[in-house]
Amino acid sequence: MGGPGDPSEGAPEGGPGGGEDEYRSVVFDESFVRAARLQEFSAQERIADHAPAVRRRPPMRRGLSRQALVLVLLIALAFGTAIYMGVRHPYQSPAQIRDSADPMRMTVVPLAPQGKVPGAADPEYLYEHSPAADFRVGAAGITLPAARDTSHFSETQVLSALDTVKEYLVRSSLHPEVLTGGQTRPVRVLLPADQYLQFDESLKHPAADGMHAVTGWMVRFDPKAVELADPRIRVQGTLRASEAESTILEVTAEHTFVYALRPAGAGSKAEASLFTVRRELRFQFDHDDVRLHQAELSVAYVQAGPLSCGGDSASAFTPVLAGRTAEAGGPAGTDPFGEDRVTAVCGTLATGAQPRV
Repeated sequence: MGGPGDPSEGAPEGGPGGGEDEYRSVVFDESFVRAARLQEFSAQERIADHAPAVRRRPPMRRGLSRQALVLVLLIALAFGTAIYMGVRHPYQSPAQIRDSADPMRMTVVPLAPQGKVPGAADPEYLYEHSPAADFRVGAAGITLPAARDTSHFSETQVLSALDTVKEYLVRSSLHPEVLTGGQTRPVRVLLPADQYLQFDESLKHPAADGMHAVTGWMVRFDPKAVELADPRIRVQGTLRASEAESTILEVTAEHTFVYALRPAGAGSKAEASLFTVRRELRFQFDHDDVRLHQAELSVAYVQAGPLSCGGDSASAFTPVLAGRTAEAGGPAGTDPFGEDRVTAVCGTLATGAQPRV
């Protein structure tokens, strides 16, 4: 007698351990059913239409969904923008900056007095008896002309360029911290980036080589020698704007600045004297310069006196003060065999340019 067991012919079909064991690993989930190419009609459909038992389903639409397509497009757009910005990098290397603009050219001409420099205790008295008697005081003497549009620059752009040049003149010729305080940032920030190298080199190694004179960029006095006797500097001059080419607006500034100076640390009782600087500056603006309020200085021609011809007028002005005469000697020698073609020059200050005291 035996216990329950399997029949000798094996387990019945459909029972545990039967023939269906081999299909247990197959799982017919919903996605599998939806993906089937054939679909069985229901019994009702077969009775009504006498249709075949199965029908062929239309092929599934394959491809990217709308969200996936949008994502792909955004990635492609970001990648293209990165490539474009890499080609047009907003920050230029020093080599690129150096090659992107011609260097600014400058000439500084010291004017030597013909005798003793006249002086007076009252600076106002000196102004009243000089050619600067009718000059305006400070920034009021830098007047803007009527702005008119050009072929490629609007009236607003022309006015913006003129206003930037006026700001440059005020900062580089009238600010006490620049004149005697040794400050340079107020001037530097108005220049475009491609002139920073030349400007900084002028400050580090000033030279009368036509490109690196500090006094070509700004009016600067030796603070150990002189100080302002009157902060009300007299100014007169003109501004002109014209289109040099389709992409360049040129502004020319011609102004005469007259300063009342006395020896540094001498006190208010010391006699003051007048010092005159005539600056003829030429600026160039492209559309980006106008938009960014930057002034690209291309040419500077400066006459200043009374000075000694043999003095150093590249780093700072050391004026000949009241009661003194110019030191003997001419300008620095010029080597006609050298590669530097800049000629050292010096002029004579006309007697009529001095106060009549």
